[in-house]
Amino acid sequence: MSPRIHISDHEDGDAWLFSVKDNGIGIEREFYASIFGIFRRLHNQSIPGNGIGLALARKIVEAHGGTIGVESEPGNGSEFFFRIPVQPPLK
Repeated sequence: MSPRIHISDHEDGDAWLFSVKDNGIGIEREFYASIFGIFRRLHNQSIPGNGIGLALARKIVEAHGGTIGVESEPGNGSEFFFRIPVQPPLK
């Protein structure tokens, strides 16, 4: 199966909603929260990666006052989504 990625965005009230959807191997629901931890990997070394990408994405999104999450079904891919306020909080 060829990899497919679909990226979308739209304004949703007071925030922008972004979505990145793939047709990959998927993620079990029990791991949804933990995959955003630094160096957290769900698979052995047969799938490349260091476990940094999603943790970094969470830090960036939260620094802009947003939230990040995932919905997935094993064998049917994953959809990562994040919301960023249209007017990020002043720091």
